Amino acid sequence: MLIGELAAATGATPRALRHYERHGLIDSRRAHNGYRVYDARSVGRVRNIRHLLAAGLTLDDVRTFLPCLDGDVAAAAPAPAGVRVALDRLAVLDARIAAQTAVRDRLAAALRAAGTAVPNG
Repeated sequence: MLIGELAAATGATPRALRHYERHGLIDSRRAHNGYRVYDARSVGRVRNIRHLLAAGLTLDDVRTFLPCLDGDVAAAAPAPAGVRVALDRLAVLDARIAAQTAVRDRLAAALRAAGTAVPNG
């Protein structure tokens, strides 16, 4: 299938598909006209990549899941390496949230000190 067909089948953009390919997550062959041609298993693979990205993982994190990207990642029992990657990513996200919350709290305090009403949240 051509890149546009794979994009339509998976909800990914052609640009995202080329990005996944550059990162070694999917592959294609070139047709005689130079167009990328993907095999049918790419549909499931791209859906799995998108599922993992939507869960908060990065493309580098997704690389850990290469051996199982052709299966049903959402339904499979988690492998120890995958759990480790997910826990590490969760810790990074928690740290970012804590840092942003601290910044927000400082800004809200400064606004209150200046006599400005600050919305809750």
